[in-house]
Amino acid sequence: MSVRVRVPEGLSARVPAEQRGPGLDRDDVRLLVSRGTEVTHHVFAELPRLLRAGDLLVVNTSPTLAAAVDGRIGHARVVVHFSTRGDDGRWAVELREPDGRGTTRARAGTPAGTEVGLPGGARLVLEEPLSGRGERLWWARVSGAEVLRVLGEHGRPIRYSYTERDQPLSVYQTVFALPSPDGAGSAEMPSAARPFTARLVAELVSRGVQFAPITLHTGVASAEAHEPPYPERFAVPVASARLINAVKAGDGRVIAVGTTAVRAVESATGPDGVVRAAEGWTDLVVTPERGVRAVDGLLTGLHEPEASHLLMLEAVAGRAAVDRAYEEALRGLYLWHEFGDVHLILPEEAPHSERCDGNSW
Repeated sequence: MSVRVRVPEGLSARVPAEQRGPGLDRDDVRLLVSRGTEVTHHVFAELPRLLRAGDLLVVNTSPTLAAAVDGRIGHARVVVHFSTRGDDGRWAVELREPDGRGTTRARAGTPAGTEVGLPGGARLVLEEPLSGRGERLWWARVSGAEVLRVLGEHGRPIRYSYTERDQPLSVYQTVFALPSPDGAGSAEMPSAARPFTARLVAELVSRGVQFAPITLHTGVASAEAHEPPYPERFAVPVASARLINAVKAGDGRVIAVGTTAVRAVESATGPDGVVRAAEGWTDLVVTPERGVRAVDGLLTGLHEPEASHLLMLEAVAGRAAVDRAYEEALRGLYLWHEFGDVHLILPEEAPHSERCDGNSW
Protein backbone atom coordinates (compact mmCIF):
# COMPACT_ATOMS: atom_id res chain seq x y z
CA MET A 1 0.00 0.00 0.00
CA SER A 2 1.14 3.56 -0.64
CA VAL A 3 0.33 6.98 0.74
CA ARG A 4 -0.94 7.75 -2.76
CA VAL A 5 -4.01 5.56 -2.14
CA ARG A 6 -7.28 7.50 -2.15
CA VAL A 7 -8.63 8.14 1.34
CA PRO A 8 -12.12 6.62 1.84
CA GLU A 9 -14.84 9.25 2.16
CA GLY A 10 -15.97 7.76 5.46
CA LEU A 11 -12.67 8.74 7.07
CA SER A 12 -13.27 12.48 6.77
CA ALA A 13 -13.78 14.20 10.14
CA ARG A 14 -17.18 15.84 9.79
CA VAL A 15 -17.28 17.77 13.07
CA PRO A 16 -14.68 18.85 15.67
CA ALA A 17 -13.76 16.35 18.38
CA GLU A 18 -15.51 18.33 21.11
CA GLN A 19 -18.82 18.00 19.24
CA ARG A 20 -18.70 14.21 18.94
CA GLY A 21 -19.93 13.45 22.43
CA PRO A 22 -20.43 14.81 25.95
CA GLY A 23 -17.31 15.56 27.94
CA LEU A 24 -14.98 15.58 24.92
CA ASP A 25 -12.42 18.28 24.23
CA ARG A 26 -10.10 19.21 21.37
CA ASP A 27 -7.38 16.86 22.64
CA ASP A 28 -9.68 13.84 22.35
CA VAL A 29 -8.44 13.05 18.85
CA ARG A 30 -6.20 10.11 18.08
CA LEU A 31 -2.45 10.44 17.72
CA LEU A 32 -0.40 8.23 15.43
CA VAL A 33 3.29 8.25 16.40
CA SER A 34 6.06 7.32 13.94
CA ARG A 35 9.68 6.62 14.84
CA GLY A 36 11.13 5.43 11.57
CA THR A 37 8.88 2.58 10.45
CA GLU A 38 7.80 1.84 14.04
CA VAL A 39 4.23 3.06 14.56
CA THR A 40 2.28 3.30 17.82
CA HIS A 41 -1.25 4.47 18.59
CA HIS A 42 -2.27 7.01 21.23
CA VAL A 43 -4.69 9.81 22.02
CA PHE A 44 -3.51 13.39 21.73
CA ALA A 45 -3.86 14.01 25.46
CA GLU A 46 -0.90 11.64 25.91
CA LEU A 47 1.45 14.03 24.09
CA PRO A 48 3.20 15.27 27.28
CA ARG A 49 4.28 11.69 28.02
CA LEU A 50 5.58 11.19 24.49
CA LEU A 51 7.84 14.23 24.57
CA ARG A 52 10.65 14.92 27.02
CA ALA A 53 12.13 17.81 28.94
CA GLY A 54 14.24 19.95 26.62
CA ASP A 55 12.11 19.31 23.52
CA LEU A 56 10.89 22.38 21.66
CA LEU A 57 7.56 22.79 19.88
CA VAL A 58 7.53 25.42 17.12
CA VAL A 59 3.99 26.82 16.90
CA ASN A 60 2.26 29.07 14.39
CA THR A 61 0.49 32.09 15.92
CA SER A 62 -1.42 33.06 12.76
CA PRO A 63 -5.15 33.56 13.41
CA THR A 64 -7.74 32.16 11.02
CA LEU A 65 -9.77 34.63 8.98
CA ALA A 66 -13.43 34.39 8.04
CA ALA A 67 -12.17 34.18 4.47
CA ALA A 68 -15.24 32.95 2.54
CA VAL A 69 -17.65 35.60 1.26
CA ASP A 70 -20.74 35.23 -0.95
CA GLY A 71 -20.73 37.22 -4.17
CA ARG A 72 -22.37 37.52 -7.57
CA ILE A 73 -21.17 37.62 -11.15
CA GLY A 74 -24.20 39.10 -12.82
CA HIS A 75 -27.06 36.91 -11.59
CA ALA A 76 -24.81 33.91 -10.82
CA ARG A 77 -23.92 33.18 -7.22
CA VAL A 78 -20.27 32.53 -6.35
CA VAL A 79 -18.22 32.17 -3.19
CA VAL A 80 -14.97 34.11 -2.98
CA HIS A 81 -12.14 32.61 -0.93
CA PHE A 82 -9.75 35.38 0.08
CA SER A 83 -6.39 33.68 0.29
CA THR A 84 -3.41 36.03 0.63
CA ARG A 85 -3.00 39.81 0.79
CA GLY A 86 -0.21 41.12 -1.43
CA ASP A 87 2.12 44.01 -0.65
CA ASP A 88 0.41 46.10 -3.34
CA GLY A 89 -3.01 45.85 -1.68
CA ARG A 90 -4.37 43.20 -4.02
CA TRP A 91 -5.61 39.85 -2.76
CA ALA A 92 -5.07 36.38 -4.13
CA VAL A 93 -8.57 34.93 -4.42
CA GLU A 94 -10.30 31.80 -5.61
CA LEU A 95 -13.83 31.69 -6.99
CA ARG A 96 -15.90 28.67 -5.99
CA GLU A 97 -19.31 27.29 -6.89
CA PRO A 98 -21.77 27.24 -3.96
CA ASP A 99 -23.52 23.91 -3.45
CA GLY A 100 -25.02 24.22 0.04
CA ARG A 101 -22.56 21.74 1.55
CA GLY A 102 -19.46 23.87 1.65
CA THR A 103 -17.76 25.15 -1.48
CA THR A 104 -15.76 22.40 -3.12
CA ARG A 105 -15.82 23.10 -6.87
CA ALA A 106 -13.50 25.70 -8.34
CA ARG A 107 -15.28 27.95 -10.85
CA ALA A 108 -13.69 27.34 -14.21
CA GLY A 109 -13.42 29.59 -17.24
CA THR A 110 -13.57 32.97 -15.49
CA PRO A 111 -11.51 35.49 -17.51
CA ALA A 112 -9.44 38.46 -16.43
CA GLY A 113 -11.57 41.55 -15.94
CA THR A 114 -14.45 39.62 -14.40
CA GLU A 115 -16.25 41.72 -11.78
CA VAL A 116 -17.71 40.16 -8.65
CA GLY A 117 -20.23 42.04 -6.53
CA LEU A 118 -19.64 41.67 -2.79
CA PRO A 119 -21.90 42.45 0.19
CA GLY A 120 -22.05 46.06 1.31
CA GLY A 121 -21.51 47.46 -2.16
CA ALA A 122 -17.89 46.38 -2.58
CA ARG A 123 -16.70 44.97 -5.88
CA LEU A 124 -13.82 42.73 -6.83
CA VAL A 125 -12.12 42.61 -10.24
CA LEU A 126 -9.90 39.73 -11.35
CA GLU A 127 -6.65 41.09 -12.79
CA GLU A 128 -4.22 38.25 -13.51
CA PRO A 129 -3.59 34.60 -12.57
CA LEU A 130 -1.43 34.13 -9.50
CA SER A 131 0.97 31.95 -11.46
CA GLY A 132 1.49 30.41 -14.87
CA ARG A 133 0.50 26.99 -13.52
CA GLY A 134 -3.21 27.61 -13.84
CA GLU A 135 -6.12 29.97 -13.37
CA ARG A 136 -7.58 28.68 -10.10
CA LEU A 137 -6.10 31.54 -8.06
CA TRP A 138 -6.15 35.16 -9.22
CA TRP A 139 -4.76 38.47 -8.11
CA ALA A 140 -7.76 40.71 -7.63
CA ARG A 141 -8.41 44.26 -6.53
CA VAL A 142 -11.31 45.25 -4.28
CA SER A 143 -12.93 48.69 -4.27
CA GLY A 144 -15.80 50.16 -2.29
CA ALA A 145 -14.77 48.69 1.07
CA GLU A 146 -11.77 47.41 2.99
CA VAL A 147 -11.40 43.66 2.53
CA LEU A 148 -10.86 43.00 6.24
CA ARG A 149 -14.07 44.88 7.00
CA VAL A 150 -15.93 42.80 4.42
CA LEU A 151 -14.57 39.62 6.00
CA GLY A 152 -15.41 40.80 9.49
CA GLU A 153 -18.99 41.72 8.61
CA HIS A 154 -19.89 39.17 5.95
CA GLY A 155 -17.27 36.42 5.96
CA ARG A 156 -17.32 32.93 7.39
CA PRO A 157 -14.63 30.27 7.69
CA ILE A 158 -13.80 28.38 4.51
CA ARG A 159 -15.59 25.04 4.61
CA TYR A 160 -15.54 22.01 2.34
CA SER A 161 -18.28 19.46 1.75
CA TYR A 162 -16.75 16.70 3.87
CA THR A 163 -17.74 18.70 6.97
CA GLU A 164 -21.26 18.50 8.34
CA ARG A 165 -22.14 22.17 8.75
CA ASP A 166 -20.81 25.71 9.09
CA GLN A 167 -19.00 26.40 12.35
CA PRO A 168 -18.28 29.67 14.19
CA LEU A 169 -14.86 31.21 13.60
CA SER A 170 -13.81 30.30 17.16
CA VAL A 171 -13.83 26.63 16.18
CA TYR A 172 -11.10 27.40 13.63
CA GLN A 173 -8.80 29.28 16.00
CA THR A 174 -5.95 27.42 17.67
CA VAL A 175 -4.90 28.06 21.24
CA PHE A 176 -1.74 29.75 19.88
CA ALA A 177 -3.53 32.22 17.58
CA LEU A 178 -2.73 35.90 18.20
CA PRO A 179 -4.31 38.92 16.50
CA SER A 180 -1.98 40.43 13.91
CA PRO A 181 -1.35 44.19 14.20
CA ASP A 182 -2.29 44.64 10.54
CA GLY A 183 -5.27 42.28 10.67
CA ALA A 184 -3.53 39.63 8.57
CA GLY A 185 -4.20 35.96 9.12
CA SER A 186 -4.62 32.57 7.50
CA ALA A 187 -7.25 31.71 4.92
CA GLU A 188 -7.42 28.21 6.39
CA MET A 189 -6.61 27.16 9.94
CA PRO A 190 -3.07 25.97 10.76
CA SER A 191 -4.88 22.83 11.87
CA ALA A 192 -2.05 20.71 13.30
CA ALA A 193 -2.25 22.85 16.45
CA ARG A 194 -6.01 22.55 16.84
CA PRO A 195 -5.92 19.64 19.34
CA PHE A 196 -3.90 21.68 21.86
CA THR A 197 -5.83 23.00 24.86
CA ALA A 198 -4.66 25.47 27.48
CA ARG A 199 -4.60 22.62 29.99
CA LEU A 200 -2.39 20.50 27.76
CA VAL A 201 0.00 23.39 27.07
CA ALA A 202 0.35 23.94 30.83
CA GLU A 203 1.15 20.27 31.36
CA LEU A 204 3.78 20.33 28.62
CA VAL A 205 5.43 23.39 30.14
CA SER A 206 5.40 21.75 33.57
CA ARG A 207 7.28 18.79 32.09
CA GLY A 208 10.00 20.97 30.60
CA VAL A 209 8.78 21.19 27.00
CA GLN A 210 9.40 24.62 25.49
CA PHE A 211 7.53 26.62 22.83
CA ALA A 212 8.91 28.83 20.04
CA PRO A 213 6.30 31.01 18.28
CA ILE A 214 6.57 31.79 14.58
CA THR A 215 4.01 33.18 12.15
CA LEU A 216 3.07 31.97 8.70
CA HIS A 217 -0.19 33.14 7.14
CA THR A 218 -1.52 30.24 5.10
CA GLY A 219 -3.38 30.53 1.84
CA VAL A 220 -6.10 28.22 0.55
CA ALA A 221 -5.33 24.53 0.22
CA SER A 222 -4.03 23.32 -3.14
CA ALA A 223 -4.27 19.54 -2.89
CA GLU A 224 -6.93 19.20 -5.58
CA ALA A 225 -4.71 20.71 -8.27
CA HIS A 226 -1.42 18.96 -7.40
CA GLU A 227 0.04 22.43 -7.01
CA PRO A 228 3.09 23.24 -4.91
CA PRO A 229 2.48 25.85 -2.22
CA TYR A 230 2.76 29.41 -3.44
CA PRO A 231 4.54 32.25 -1.58
CA GLU A 232 3.25 33.04 1.89
CA ARG A 233 4.10 35.71 4.48
CA PHE A 234 6.10 34.53 7.48
CA ALA A 235 8.11 35.76 10.44
CA VAL A 236 10.61 34.01 12.71
CA PRO A 237 11.38 36.31 15.68
CA VAL A 238 14.85 36.74 17.15
CA ALA A 239 13.90 35.01 20.42
CA SER A 240 12.50 31.98 18.61
CA ALA A 241 15.54 31.68 16.35
CA ARG A 242 17.84 31.76 19.39
CA LEU A 243 15.74 29.18 21.22
CA ILE A 244 15.74 26.79 18.26
CA ASN A 245 19.51 27.07 17.91
CA ALA A 246 20.00 26.49 21.64
CA VAL A 247 17.85 23.36 21.60
CA LYS A 248 19.67 22.05 18.54
CA ALA A 249 22.99 22.59 20.30
CA GLY A 250 21.78 20.56 23.29
CA ASP A 251 19.94 17.28 23.67
CA GLY A 252 16.45 18.51 22.81
CA ARG A 253 14.46 17.91 19.65
CA VAL A 254 12.96 20.65 17.49
CA ILE A 255 9.44 19.55 16.58
CA ALA A 256 7.39 21.69 14.22
CA VAL A 257 3.66 21.86 14.87
CA GLY A 258 2.33 21.80 11.33
CA THR A 259 3.79 22.02 7.87
CA THR A 260 3.45 25.81 8.14
CA ALA A 261 5.94 25.84 11.01
CA VAL A 262 8.36 23.71 8.97
CA ARG A 263 8.15 26.09 6.03
CA ALA A 264 8.74 29.15 8.21
CA VAL A 265 11.66 27.73 10.20
CA GLU A 266 13.37 26.17 7.19
CA SER A 267 13.00 29.48 5.32
CA ALA A 268 14.95 31.13 8.13
CA THR A 269 17.67 28.45 8.26
CA GLY A 270 20.93 28.86 6.38
CA PRO A 271 22.96 26.11 4.69
CA ASP A 272 24.99 25.97 7.91
CA GLY A 273 21.89 24.85 9.83
CA VAL A 274 21.72 28.06 11.88
CA VAL A 275 18.29 29.67 12.25
CA ARG A 276 18.28 33.45 11.96
CA ALA A 277 15.46 35.91 12.52
CA ALA A 278 13.65 36.54 9.24
CA GLU A 279 10.39 37.87 7.86
CA GLY A 280 8.81 38.53 4.51
CA TRP A 281 7.64 36.15 1.81
CA THR A 282 8.78 32.57 1.41
CA ASP A 283 8.50 30.48 -1.73
CA LEU A 284 10.38 27.54 -0.20
CA VAL A 285 9.07 24.10 -1.08
CA VAL A 286 10.48 21.46 1.26
CA THR A 287 11.10 18.24 -0.64
CA PRO A 288 13.07 15.05 0.06
CA GLU A 289 15.76 16.34 -2.29
CA ARG A 290 16.09 19.62 -0.39
CA GLY A 291 15.70 17.99 3.03
CA VAL A 292 15.32 19.77 6.38
CA ARG A 293 18.09 21.61 8.24
CA ALA A 294 16.55 22.68 11.55
CA VAL A 295 13.55 20.46 12.20
CA ASP A 296 13.92 17.06 13.86
CA GLY A 297 10.26 16.07 14.04
CA LEU A 298 6.80 17.11 12.91
CA LEU A 299 3.28 17.10 14.33
CA THR A 300 0.80 17.24 11.48
CA GLY A 301 -2.60 16.19 10.26
CA LEU A 302 -3.24 13.43 7.74
CA HIS A 303 -2.90 14.65 4.18
CA GLU A 304 -4.65 13.73 0.94
CA PRO A 305 -2.66 11.74 -1.64
CA GLU A 306 -2.38 14.78 -3.94
CA ALA A 307 -1.09 17.11 -1.24
CA SER A 308 2.37 18.58 -1.71
CA HIS A 309 2.66 18.38 2.09
CA LEU A 310 3.49 14.68 1.75
CA LEU A 311 6.82 15.61 0.16
CA MET A 312 7.60 17.60 3.28
CA LEU A 313 6.75 14.60 5.46
CA GLU A 314 9.10 12.49 3.37
CA ALA A 315 11.84 15.11 3.80
CA VAL A 316 11.49 14.74 7.58
CA ALA A 317 10.93 10.99 7.91
CA GLY A 318 11.67 9.29 4.57
CA ARG A 319 9.26 7.65 2.13
CA ALA A 320 9.24 4.23 3.80
CA ALA A 321 8.28 5.70 7.17
CA VAL A 322 5.50 7.86 5.70
CA ASP A 323 4.09 4.92 3.73
CA ARG A 324 4.13 2.75 6.83
CA ALA A 325 2.38 5.41 8.92
CA TYR A 326 -0.36 5.93 6.36
CA GLU A 327 -0.94 2.19 6.03
CA GLU A 328 -1.54 2.12 9.78
CA ALA A 329 -3.75 5.23 9.65
CA LEU A 330 -5.96 3.64 7.00
CA ARG A 331 -6.04 0.30 8.80
CA GLY A 332 -6.84 2.01 12.09
CA LEU A 333 -9.60 4.16 10.56
CA TYR A 334 -7.99 7.43 11.55
CA LEU A 335 -9.88 10.59 10.55
CA TRP A 336 -8.57 13.07 7.95
CA HIS A 337 -8.78 16.84 7.48
CA GLU A 338 -8.75 19.83 9.83
CA PHE A 339 -10.99 18.29 12.51
CA GLY A 340 -9.33 14.91 12.24
CA ASP A 341 -6.60 12.92 13.94
CA VAL A 342 -2.92 13.83 14.16
CA HIS A 343 0.42 12.28 13.22
CA LEU A 344 3.57 12.83 15.28
CA ILE A 345 6.84 12.09 13.47
CA LEU A 346 9.79 11.66 15.83
CA PRO A 347 13.38 10.83 14.93
CA GLU A 348 14.47 7.26 15.43
CA GLU A 349 16.19 6.68 18.76
CA ALA A 350 19.83 5.65 18.58
CA PRO A 351 20.69 2.45 20.43
CA HIS A 352 21.54 3.15 24.07
CA SER A 353 25.18 2.21 23.56
CA GLU A 354 25.49 4.87 20.87
CA ARG A 355 23.94 7.55 23.11
CA CYS A 356 26.33 6.92 26.01
CA ASP A 357 30.00 7.73 25.95
CA GLY A 358 32.62 5.61 27.65
CA ASN A 359 32.40 7.55 30.92
CA SER A 360 28.66 6.95 31.28
CA TRP A 361 28.85 3.36 32.37
